[in-house]
Amino acid sequence: MKRRTFVASGVVLAGGALSGAPLAFAQAKPEQSKVSVAVGGKNLFYYLPLTIAERRNYFKDEGLEVEIADFAGGAKALQAAVGGSADVVSGAFEHTLLLQAKNQYFREFVLQGRAPQIVLAVSKKAMPNFKTVADLKGKKIGVTAPGSSTSIMASYVLAKAGLTASDVSFIGVGAGAGAIAALQSGQIDAIANLDPVMTKLERAGDIRIVSDTRTLADTKNVFGGNMPAGCLYASQSFITKNPNTTQALTNAMVRALKWLQTASGSELIATVPEGFLLGDRALYLDAWQHVKEAMSPDGLMPADGPATSLKTLQAFDQSVKGKPIDLSKTWTNDFVKKALSTVKA
Repeated sequence: MKRRTFVASGVVLAGGALSGAPLAFAQAKPEQSKVSVAVGGKNLFYYLPLTIAERRNYFKDEGLEVEIADFAGGAKALQAAVGGSADVVSGAFEHTLLLQAKNQYFREFVLQGRAPQIVLAVSKKAMPNFKTVADLKGKKIGVTAPGSSTSIMASYVLAKAGLTASDVSFIGVGAGAGAIAALQSGQIDAIANLDPVMTKLERAGDIRIVSDTRTLADTKNVFGGNMPAGCLYASQSFITKNPNTTQALTNAMVRALKWLQTASGSELIATVPEGFLLGDRALYLDAWQHVKEAMSPDGLMPADGPATSLKTLQAFDQSVKGKPIDLSKTWTNDFVKKALSTVKA
């Protein structure tokens, strides 16, 4: 999928706490005013707080200039950060665990979503007689990109049904109109994707939902606890070198999260790019109601979140099984706590 670059008057930088003693937050000028952020599917509600911070100039207010590069899925955004072409990732928290399993240390510093918002569904046309998850064996499942949070969620649901990722074929279909077309044209038999894509397919009568993580209750039913979702994360080296920049990024994101808690539908529509709406404003607002609860109200990582994420990966990912993952090095609430004490909505 074509890589798109959005230049905004904001920056998303990576920030996390240093291991050991709590950070001393300096109210100082950002060490790095220009920062690049990689995201996989910017139009999805999963990443909405990033768009709000960008479009409402919250990054600019913090003295930052942001360049956002949009990729077909979170796994590709992660690769950009690992490869050095992005400073920060707006992506799934579980990627910090997968990276540590490869001895690469990245840390989450502000949470965007407290539920994954991912929906696994089958095509009514391709699988009219679907009864259980076991029926997916040998089928093609569309995901935003192989290795992204959508494939992780689908792999976990498969594992609980006694299947492995090798029992299906994961096909990258992106996070927009291409994903919808892939299912409607019969290129895939099932799909794991997010809103507004899933609400559009559901409204059209094209899918039957198998597993849903758009609400806190559904998320706990699927994963057995709080499952952290979208977040900003960066390498520990970036965070160590740029604590003021990291704090500025966090301030902007917390401000965006607070705005979303009270924003009206018309305010939301007026803020996001027209292309996000998939040609249907009413549908976009309907989808927003499905996922609003999934947005973090404050940016804080829940206490049981990291462990739930690790347990999920260990259920099916051989690269994580048996590895001594130090969860304390994958996240921090220090920057968010500082932001909450100073940031106004």
